[in-house]
Order: sequence, then C-alpha cells, then structure tokens
Amino acid sequence: MHFFQQAFSDKERPVKVVPKWLILILTLAFFTQLGWHAQRPAAIAIATQLPEPPSMALLQAVSLDESAAFSRILMFWLQAFDNQPGISLPFNELDYNTITAWLERCLQLDKKAQYPLLAASRLYTQVPDEKKQRIMLEFVHKKFFEDPSSRWPWLTHAVFVAKHRLKDLELALSYARSLRIHATAEHVPTWAKQMELFILEDLDDVEGAKILLGGLLESGAIKDQNEIKFLKQRLGVR
Repeated sequence: MHFFQQAFSDKERPVKVVPKWLILILTLAFFTQLGWHAQRPAAIAIATQLPEPPSMALLQAVSLDESAAFSRILMFWLQAFDNQPGISLPFNELDYNTITAWLERCLQLDKKAQYPLLAASRLYTQVPDEKKQRIMLEFVHKKFFEDPSSRWPWLTHAVFVAKHRLKDLELALSYARSLRIHATAEHVPTWAKQMELFILEDLDDVEGAKILLGGLLESGAIKDQNEIKFLKQRLGVR
C-alpha cells in the first residue's frame, strides 16, 4: 500500500522508479484492450422506417405559434431522414404515401410554403420507380388547386416529369390543361399557360392545338406579337 501511494502521488516521479513488472502489466492490458475491440463484431446499422406524422393539433401545440418556422424544421428533418447513423437510405426504400403525409403536414403548418412542393416535384421524383413518381406528381397536382397563382412552377415541372421521364403524354396533357385553366394570374408566364399546346402537338393532335390557340388568341391570353407569330407558324395557322 505504501508503494502505490508513492508511485501514484501527485508529485512527478521519473518512469524508472516504476517497477518493470508494473509497466509490463500495463502494456499487456493496453494491447489486450486493443485486441478485444478489434475482435468485436461491427455494429450493424438498421434503417428506421419513416413514421406516420403526428396530428395537426399536436404539431400546432408543439410549434408554439411559430407554425411557419416549425414547418421548415420538419422539412429539414424529412429531407435528412435518408441519412441515418451508419447508413444512407435511398429514397426508393421510403414509403411514399408516408412522405406525402409529412409534406401535407408541412403545407398545413405554412400554407405559403413552397419547399414541400419543390421537394415533391424535383427531389422525390428522381427515384427509378414509376409508381412512386406518380404518387409525388399527383400530390403536386392536388395541392396546386389550393393556390394556383403561387404553386404553378411545381406543376410545370410535373408536366416535364410526366412527359420526359414517365413518357405519359396524356398525364402531361392533364397537368398542362390544369395550368391553362387555373393558373390565370397575370404574373404567371405565358409559356406555362401554353404548355398544353405543345403537348397536343406531341400527341399529333395538331387540330386540337389549333383550336386551343384560337381560343387563347380570342381571349387575349397571348398578347406578345412575336409569340403569336411563332405559334401560328409552328402550328400552320394563318
């Protein structure tokens, strides 16, 4: 006991005063510890499934009257959900019905939010799964009608995904038609309102495109003379 009190006292002592047998024991203990950690099986990272979102009543209570800010926090959490400790979970493995439920909650918390629809139309449609792409496109289309004047950009991207990725011209046409009929605010660019024309042309329905162009011209929806000239020439309208 007297020895250990001397060896481990607060006063600094040279290493040579420590018995060799004690140094040997400490060295063996150190390497034994290293060997034990090396032989332990690696921890297996298990992906956690995305839970169902809480009720709106609970989310509003938790947000403490800062629902817009809380909506953004939820979006950051949702977008980062694929990066879990020790694993990167592809979007393709997520339940897209659950994702849309979370996106819905984010929009309910902040009706002016744009990021949930941006994520739906541009981020979550990148998976190589047609069924999941369609779930996201239909979500964007549904939410578009709640505020066409500000949510039109995400439906135009839905038109692009339907046409170029899904190769579904009929679906693209239905989205483009919704844009023409409902996105009527003056700040909505004319090219967004004219998408239906070009989808009809892609479907070889030139006659339908001509009739639509005539209606747009008669209603004054297209005012720029250069645009009018270009569309007439493209569709062979005099």
